[in-house]
Amino acid sequence: MKIAFVGKGGSGKTTLSSLFVAYLADAGLPVLAIDADINQHLAVALGATEEEALAWPTLGDNMALIKEYLRGDNPRIPDAASMIKTTPPGRGSRLVRPFEDNPVFAACFRQLGGVRLGVTGQFDEDDLGVKCYHSKVGAAELLLNHMVDVDGEYVVMDMTAGADAFASGLFTRFDVTFLVCEPTVRSVGVYRQYADYARDFGVRLVVVGNKVTDAEDVEFLQEQVGSALLGWLSASGHVRAAERGTARPIAELEPVNLSTLASMRSTVDAEQRDWARYQRQAVEFHLRNAAAWAGADLAAQVDPEFVLSPELTV
Repeated sequence: MKIAFVGKGGSGKTTLSSLFVAYLADAGLPVLAIDADINQHLAVALGATEEEALAWPTLGDNMALIKEYLRGDNPRIPDAASMIKTTPPGRGSRLVRPFEDNPVFAACFRQLGGVRLGVTGQFDEDDLGVKCYHSKVGAAELLLNHMVDVDGEYVVMDMTAGADAFASGLFTRFDVTFLVCEPTVRSVGVYRQYADYARDFGVRLVVVGNKVTDAEDVEFLQEQVGSALLGWLSASGHVRAAERGTARPIAELEPVNLSTLASMRSTVDAEQRDWARYQRQAVEFHLRNAAAWAGADLAAQVDPEFVLSPELTV
């Protein structure tokens, strides 16, 4: 199952995504996590030191490797340079399983606390003024387009803040999108914007409250987001420690907050992916990008008879 965490900047989505990842890993479940937030704090939230996080290999720096590997011998893609972030898989493409061994995972991912973790990478000085952050997140999008995960496997992405995911088709790559919402007007505004953009694409959008301190906060969230609210995390010493970058054992989280994480897992486990729609949406956004800026000739990369599915990796 593919899971995204989104929300207003400062809402605590990295904290909540790290708690959820740690919760899954503590249960012995296979978890692949990707930090696609421009601030790149997930590794530290999961227990890495600042020095370790800075030395982490990045997907953005390995885009050429990712393209070359995923291209395989797809006859519709003459070379890796012609691939863009939305290029969908077709016959001959290399498909990846989230916990297999391959050159991409060897170069870009490391183990941390029972989690396979990859990061998109931060802006560096050469990027300023000439690139947008989507040039780095695009490596993750391309990887997700070619990834076949099945029930019992969890792929979790900490996304960029706000509605930046809508700059491409990345927002359609997930079975469940958790929107982390503070009990504030601004945070609710981001939820409404996200819900409005996602409405026509079958996105399973679920709200999890954060930084809740009292019954008035709960009442506010219930009034503003209604049935979309799954649960909330109350303010706590454990959560504050996580926000400071100190990873405590997940079992020490307060029972009420552990209950919310359990509800989140149950929500994810109840979803069933429509692989045909998943492929169709990848193609749709690739064609949009081809027509808008990448060049209409890239429409030829689409294999109309191909549908991504687990059977292809057996």
